[in-house]
Amino acid sequence: MPRERFAPDEPREWLNRSRSNLMRARRVEVGIYLEDLCFDAQQAAEKAIKAVPTEHRPRCD
Repeated sequence: MPRERFAPDEPREWLNRSRSNLMRARRVEVGIYLEDLCFDAQQAAEKAIKAVPTEHRPRCD
C-alpha cells in the first residue's frame, strides 16, 4: 500500500522516497545487477540525510 504523499519540500516526503529506494535495494532477484541494488541503497541514504536540513530550514510563514 502506498504511503501518504507530501509536498516535495516536506521532510516526510524525503523519508518516503528514502524508504522506497531501500525497498527496491532489498529486492534481490535473478538478473538484477549488484551495482543497481547498491545505487538504490545509496539513494536511500542520501534522501534520508536530505530530510534533516529540510526539516531544520528557516520557514517563511
